[in-house]
Amino acid sequence: MTLEEKYLSVSRERREPDPRPRQAQRRAREHWEEPPGRRKKAARPAAARQKAKPRRSRAASIGLGCYKALVVVSALIVAAYIGLQLMSKAPEQKAPNNTPDTDPVPVGDVSADTSQEDPSVLKRREGVYNIFLAATDVEGFRTDTMMVLSYDTVEQKVGVVSIPRDTITQRETGKNPKLVYGSGGVERRIEEISDMLGIVIDGYVKVDINGFIALVDYLDGVDFYVPVDMNYDDPVQNLHIHYQKGMQHLNGQQAMEVARYRHDNNNPDGTPGPNQDYTDVGRTKTQQEILIALAKKVLAWDSLTKINGFVEIFNQYVETDLTLNNMLFFAQKAVDLDVNSGVETATLEGRGDAIYQGFLWCFELDEEKTVETVNRLINPYGRALTAEDMNLMPADSYYQY
Repeated sequence: MTLEEKYLSVSRERREPDPRPRQAQRRAREHWEEPPGRRKKAARPAAARQKAKPRRSRAASIGLGCYKALVVVSALIVAAYIGLQLMSKAPEQKAPNNTPDTDPVPVGDVSADTSQEDPSVLKRREGVYNIFLAATDVEGFRTDTMMVLSYDTVEQKVGVVSIPRDTITQRETGKNPKLVYGSGGVERRIEEISDMLGIVIDGYVKVDINGFIALVDYLDGVDFYVPVDMNYDDPVQNLHIHYQKGMQHLNGQQAMEVARYRHDNNNPDGTPGPNQDYTDVGRTKTQQEILIALAKKVLAWDSLTKINGFVEIFNQYVETDLTLNNMLFFAQKAVDLDVNSGVETATLEGRGDAIYQGFLWCFELDEEKTVETVNRLINPYGRALTAEDMNLMPADSYYQY
């Protein structure tokens, strides 16, 4: 049929009624009223006009969500790390005790000969800090436990040296020479220890004995090997220590009692009781081992949920001259510290039957062993210390049994 015939047919249909339904008539008109070259395509839904996309599986959707979450968390961690880097600040390293008072060499003064340096001058090692650790007794004003902690943040090494509380200290005549006694508080103890051992101390942390008890209890106790049978009673202090040698699970009060033990009571006839050789040396070693056991629990992964409690205990029972930025600095560095291999402890050795200026039962440090221990664990300088750098007081005599 030609195009002309088609149009004539349509014209005739318009004059004659169409027996088909009205909807069919409308479709026919839409199909033929346009020239063949310009016919409109049947309309399709918008989604059909777009290129069909494959549907993502449920597992893939979950994986993509996890990936996005990891990206966000990683960004937060990086931001927090950068914030800590900006906030953390190393403590100021204090000048050595024997630094000579010399005029500084002007910048650009080539005439000054700096090639020859005095080998006796003490120079601080970079990244090494000495912190004085002290714990008070039950009364809360005597520093019953004293240690010097040296942290080499470069080599990731920690040395801890305990100083017996009755160590002889140079004081005015008539004053009690035992280190634990004397006015001036923790600041005065730092001065005396610095002078005695020839070292500098950059800061201090003093813990109330009740804080020690609270920390052990907060950590659900500590497993500890009691080194000797302990039997001691002091009704005046309401102190009663009774433990058998061997592994024990100690709560806060029990750990404090074990840490305070020095020896058994005297026998009924007045003669010394058992463990008289334990004294301050044995006690300080026990204290160090308890602290290391606690440190391992504090640094364990399951302690991350206890951070708020640690902060509360710290705020209530700890006194320090370190700033928050200083503590953030040490916390950041300590992430790389291996407590098992990077920490070494020792106690200054000597004899506890010394008499000094009429005072009995003083502790006289062994000069040779003290020099060796200080150099090995808490020397912050670039050269070894000698007995001449220290101020170790010799006993006048010794108690005669």
